[in-house]
Amino acid sequence: MKKSIAGIITLFIIFLVVIIGGVPVFEYVWSFPGNFEIIKNFPSEEIPLGSIPLMIIALLGTGIFVTFKLAFPQLRKFWHGVKVTGGIYDDPEDEGDLNHFRALATALSATVGIGNIAGVATALYYGGPGALFWMWITAFFGTALKFSECTLAHKYRDILPDGSTAGGPMYTIEKGLGPRYRWLAVAFASFAIICSFATGNAIQAFTVSDQIYSEVTQIVGTASFLTLKHSIFEGFEVSLEQVINGLVLAGIVALVIIGGIKRIGKVTGLLSPIMAAFYVLAALLILFANVESILPGFSLIFEMAFNPPAEIAGVGGGAFLVFLNTMLWGIKRGLYSNEAGQGSAAIAHSTAKTKYAVREGTVAMLEPFIDTITICTLTGLVIITTSAWHHTEFYVTRIDPSFDGELLNASLLTSLAFKEGLSWLFDYGDKIVTIGVLLFAVSTMISWSFYGDRATHYLFGEKFILPYKWMFVLFVFIGAIAELEAVWSFGDAALGFMTFPNLISIILLSGVLKKIQKEYFAIKHIPFKERIKLK
Repeated sequence: MKKSIAGIITLFIIFLVVIIGGVPVFEYVWSFPGNFEIIKNFPSEEIPLGSIPLMIIALLGTGIFVTFKLAFPQLRKFWHGVKVTGGIYDDPEDEGDLNHFRALATALSATVGIGNIAGVATALYYGGPGALFWMWITAFFGTALKFSECTLAHKYRDILPDGSTAGGPMYTIEKGLGPRYRWLAVAFASFAIICSFATGNAIQAFTVSDQIYSEVTQIVGTASFLTLKHSIFEGFEVSLEQVINGLVLAGIVALVIIGGIKRIGKVTGLLSPIMAAFYVLAALLILFANVESILPGFSLIFEMAFNPPAEIAGVGGGAFLVFLNTMLWGIKRGLYSNEAGQGSAAIAHSTAKTKYAVREGTVAMLEPFIDTITICTLTGLVIITTSAWHHTEFYVTRIDPSFDGELLNASLLTSLAFKEGLSWLFDYGDKIVTIGVLLFAVSTMISWSFYGDRATHYLFGEKFILPYKWMFVLFVFIGAIAELEAVWSFGDAALGFMTFPNLISIILLSGVLKKIQKEYFAIKHIPFKERIKLK
């Protein structure tokens, strides 16, 4: 069966399941098998190991497996990745689309995003400060996953007749595991397309539009001709402001993505460092003003990672249950933040201009360090050191039930932390979060458009790329004016379904990974300028 026909059938089945099963079917993806009571409380209600989601076990387990299989590349080869990213080995004549830095920037643009602002806050809201420690653990083992999936994607990529690249887990599966696994590659590509429209697009557009709408209503109110919402049909209201937001966002994205991966690389190569530096600088200013609270903050993180308060003021819950809750929230948000093992970043890294797949793999190892270890940690510390974390369900339930402050979750919690943390400098620290949401979301949409682009090329060929891009732009507009609770569940499920084919390929090809890693580091690596002199 042709890939195009298989892709159409797969997409049809997915949408059929959506219509018949609705949102609940997709909410099960990240909770299975804990959604079944008979499994949830295994072996007992006090130690319910059965409630640990299979998705988390698969991701973290595969990360641990390749870490030991490849002898801890995230420790031994981290500095080599830094040097490669700096460009000292770049050869302009190598095949590929982007240099190492731009490939990294494109991948980071998709991973450094709303998860760094809202995801960390959610982890602290439900799991307390200790959740941040478990985010670090997932980042450590996730680094080995990123190395593995991106090395394989580069090794098994295709160089097209025009010199551009086509790579990612779908090519790794088909070329690395053989034609009999093509169905698995088709499944990955199909879910990648859907995920690009949902998680990588509509959700981002909605978040930006909603944040801007909120800011405008603070100025003109909700009765203005701009912000007044009109009922289009039952359950759907939209304002002129949201329509304008959608048109502007769609126009910005279209200008970038219609130009292809080289233009995307140029934009993300500029936007990623700017947005990261902007956000990190603001966080550092807050920590500088609260420097005396940093060490106690770390102490709180480590203490509550292993010994969160189990019962207080009559609130029930065994120690193990509370510990498990903290651990799971940290792991879930850590995995969501850096996307290690999900296969998306591998598509970007497969474009790198180098003849050595392992070389690009070492560059990919920097992503979880930048994303989770650095940016997520800064967000978490800001929330903790400013005491904004008192406005969480965890604090009120486990620490001080008498706290009468407003409970805040996601970006609202981070906004409060930045507003209070920068109050010594100016009164608009929360606007930093608004700008961060805007930059992070736009960059995520741009990068995800390329991921869907490559999945479309794999299934349907070059002639379908332009229609896909215009459909992607349309979803930017739709996302900006829609209510997206269902799309959130659908997009998260698609991301989950992408993960399993990718993890299977990493495990089955781990022997190949070990072999090419050994071969690569057995040769002497000479900077490009020195090689020119030697010639």
